[in-house]
Amino acid sequence: MAQSAMNNSSAMPPTKPAPQLGQNPLQEVIDAMSIEEKSLMVTGAKRREVVPVATPGRKQKNIAAVGGYTYPFVRLGIPAIYLSDGPAGLRIAPRRDNDPNSYYCTAFPVASLVASSWDLKLAERVGSAMGHEALEYGVDILLAPALNIHRDPLGGRSFEYYSEDPLISGKMTAAAVKGIQSQGVGTSIKHFAANNQETSRRFINTIVSERALREIYLQGFKIAVEEADPWTVMSSYNKINGVYTSESGELLETILRKEWGFNGFVLSDWYGGEDALKQMQAGNDLLMPGLAVWSNKIDSAARNGALDMKVLDHNIGRILKVAMQTPTYKNYPYSDKPNLEQNAQLAREAAAQSVVLLKNEQETLPIANSNQKIAAFGNYSYKMIVGGTGSGMVNNKYSVSLTEGLQKAGYQLDKELQASYQEYLKKGRPRNMKADSLITAMPKLDSILGEQAIDENLIRRKAQEADMAVVTLMRVFGEGGDRKLDNDYYLSAEEKKLLKSVSEAFRAKGKKVVVVLNIGGVIEVASWRDQADAILLAWQPGQEGGHVLADLMSGKVNPSGKLATTFPITYQDSPSAKNFPGTPAGKPEKVVYEEGIYVGYRYYDAFKVNPAYEFGYGLSYTNFEYGKLNLSAGKFKDQLTVTLEVKNTGKVAGREVVQLYLSAPAKTMDKPEKELKGFAKTGLLQPGQSETITFTLDARALSSFDTRKTAWVAEAGKYTVKVGASSRNIRQTAAFKLPKSLVTEQVNKVLVPEVAISELKAKR
Repeated sequence: MAQSAMNNSSAMPPTKPAPQLGQNPLQEVIDAMSIEEKSLMVTGAKRREVVPVATPGRKQKNIAAVGGYTYPFVRLGIPAIYLSDGPAGLRIAPRRDNDPNSYYCTAFPVASLVASSWDLKLAERVGSAMGHEALEYGVDILLAPALNIHRDPLGGRSFEYYSEDPLISGKMTAAAVKGIQSQGVGTSIKHFAANNQETSRRFINTIVSERALREIYLQGFKIAVEEADPWTVMSSYNKINGVYTSESGELLETILRKEWGFNGFVLSDWYGGEDALKQMQAGNDLLMPGLAVWSNKIDSAARNGALDMKVLDHNIGRILKVAMQTPTYKNYPYSDKPNLEQNAQLAREAAAQSVVLLKNEQETLPIANSNQKIAAFGNYSYKMIVGGTGSGMVNNKYSVSLTEGLQKAGYQLDKELQASYQEYLKKGRPRNMKADSLITAMPKLDSILGEQAIDENLIRRKAQEADMAVVTLMRVFGEGGDRKLDNDYYLSAEEKKLLKSVSEAFRAKGKKVVVVLNIGGVIEVASWRDQADAILLAWQPGQEGGHVLADLMSGKVNPSGKLATTFPITYQDSPSAKNFPGTPAGKPEKVVYEEGIYVGYRYYDAFKVNPAYEFGYGLSYTNFEYGKLNLSAGKFKDQLTVTLEVKNTGKVAGREVVQLYLSAPAKTMDKPEKELKGFAKTGLLQPGQSETITFTLDARALSSFDTRKTAWVAEAGKYTVKVGASSRNIRQTAAFKLPKSLVTEQVNKVLVPEVAISELKAKR
């Protein structure tokens, strides 16, 4: 069946030339398709071992391990659409059949790190470079960015996602989408929606209130859709309030298309959902990666009337409208030679602008003297983890370790330690780190070893010989599983012993200890941070990580990253700790979002829970002074402008992330203590130099979702603008009044929870 559809189908013998996509009206092309062809058009082709036949006049493609593709129909001029991961760089296999060459991609910093830059222009540039690589390797749609919320510290794919805050998530995604699509390739923002865990991800029922869903879990997607117009949206595996997202017309039609104006097509996550007919009817247009059972079911239903042909035609029409935008349709002469050197430099710059300096006692950093001898401890001082596992993996040509970066910057590294660790790392056996049996994650040739035990006498000797110590702590995880508390969120016994021994030995000699966190998600830091003189949060910095850290530690680059997610003191401090990952224990079937809107800093600030490091926190080698806030008016009408001046009062050049929070009246609705409503990053300010920052608040920025009215409502009363360097470091405030309550957007009553939820209330 598949092969006949791939070529000149005998199902409809032509009596006249078949209509051609882009040359004839779209509906004529759809009407000319047989039911068999239509059923194949809405299901992917890759899992049926179908090799796409090039439409005449177009180049036959040979892309190894591309994520998926759609059926082409030669007689109608419909090409295949090629889709590939991923969130931190294009994910294709480097080797191809009958081809001696290797085809590598750039491993960019992960989304959590890019978000820490708080720099939308930078995010757009990274997106543009990712789009460039996709274009030059013949890919039409990049299955990225991913923007699910950091709901819980144990979430296994947090490295792929930007933040705990929907504004940052949405703005970063919009910037990335603009960058990628500027290259003429498409995006698929994912995973829509409320997909905040990997445990039981294929069937978990996310039970969440209308308000929390609208304010926290949908808002980022709304921003991205309205500001950047992504070509596609990927539905998630989970259910929302009892219905699979890919089978939810309320989510995909009512909210996504009718309320937000989305014009592209929706595709399923790989093997997502349960009922192909319900997916078609809900507006999930393309089922990936494609199984015969799906197309057969759709074919039969279309023939017997169980599936309205108008529904199927709408699904196909949305796919074909996007198909006409693709490089494949336009016969772009892709080169297989993207500018990897240029993109590597951008990856280095992006990570350097994003790494967060968490601690820097007595100006431990930067290391002024490049002749200093450094004793590097920790396995992954010698082998950088550049990204996570699963769909977020990239086949990059090389990666730079911390020690390689420091050596290239001119520092002396202890050779005895280096030899010991490198020999230990060789013991790791290659293993295929697949996410799960249904995900075609490519192998990662790293065996994650436990921390090597280092003799304390050796540590004491190195404290005599070296000028300072660097200890790297590493965490890697990804698609298919969430994290654990022991030996993951909390340090292992070996890590604790190593850090304690190094700290005591070096400090006894009056020497400093720097800790580098090469991690994919939040870990506990409060119990051990006093043993470090400086802490650098590198997240997973991409292939240039070692150069990036050397740039920062040497002072070549001044750290300017700030946290886009909170580091709690203990896991139990997290508002979701009581219900993550759901019930029943072991193999949960449902998870209730009892924390409601109180995710991340919204919870810590409203409930007066001290974090280890708050949202928006990050140090610099210089200092910044915030001038007085100026509001354009004392009463709000349509919009309000906020301006202030930021001045570098330190001794070295640097950049500052300026954050605007808003405290709203809580007369009829429970409200967080404050919410992020704007952010801006200054240019590189020289000592004594100032920059004027301007924010604009519209009526929607004042609004909260009122479940009783099914509307976004700005309550009358006093609003306080709070501008600062973090959520807990507010430098300037000013107030204005809203004379009369406003309904800023009326929406539809959809996705109502099937059970009552006992949500947290701040009662401020």
